[in-house]
Amino acid sequence: MARRKTPFFENEHYHIYNRGIDKRDIFLDQEDLDRFFKSMVEFNVIEPIGSLYENAFNKNVQLGGEASKLSAEDDGKLVEFIAYCLNPNHYHFIVRQVSPRGIEKFMHRLATGYTMYFNEKEDRNGSLFQGVFKSVHIDTNEYLLHLSAYVNLNDRAHRLGGEASKSVRSRSSWEEYADKNMRGICEKEIVLGQFGDRNLYKEFALSSLDSIIKRKEEFKDLDSFLLE
Repeated sequence: MARRKTPFFENEHYHIYNRGIDKRDIFLDQEDLDRFFKSMVEFNVIEPIGSLYENAFNKNVQLGGEASKLSAEDDGKLVEFIAYCLNPNHYHFIVRQVSPRGIEKFMHRLATGYTMYFNEKEDRNGSLFQGVFKSVHIDTNEYLLHLSAYVNLNDRAHRLGGEASKSVRSRSSWEEYADKNMRGICEKEIVLGQFGDRNLYKEFALSSLDSIIKRKEEFKDLDSFLLE
């Protein structure tokens, strides 16, 4: 087995991303988006919870930004989310590993569980994601801040919405960052704490968007852009 290029260490931050095999959509409707988001919460525990098929939606977990109780808080997490974006055919996470092999365990559960759900729902077989998830070590604070803007506003960076996304809208942690009343799932203080005021971060992120889009257009390949 080939060794992963990016080793994972506890208390370090990583950019995790992947897309659908053959660039296919992985979220076809709101139900898919809700299921994936619920899986992000339910599978992020040290002790396995079993199959979401068996436990599916039997807990009173609100899938909006103000979840009244998220089970991962009870059992100890594998990773901490800093930011995320779910687009029709790909996703981005910024996470901090908080338990041994936390990223690998979490991503294996997430990919396996969601693929089983999606294949059953769509009456298909085989892989859903394009190989093993991609990862980049976030090794500087500047990188973390700019990457948070890229991930939070990723749907805008890809100019999704309108005609580009009729069946399902993207979902990201941007509202958690922009609205102080939105609880969500992310540990935002490492980013927001550096700006003092939430509005200052919003200005920073939005001002970065044009340059992010211009840089992205220089790289047609997703991996080249992200790793440049």
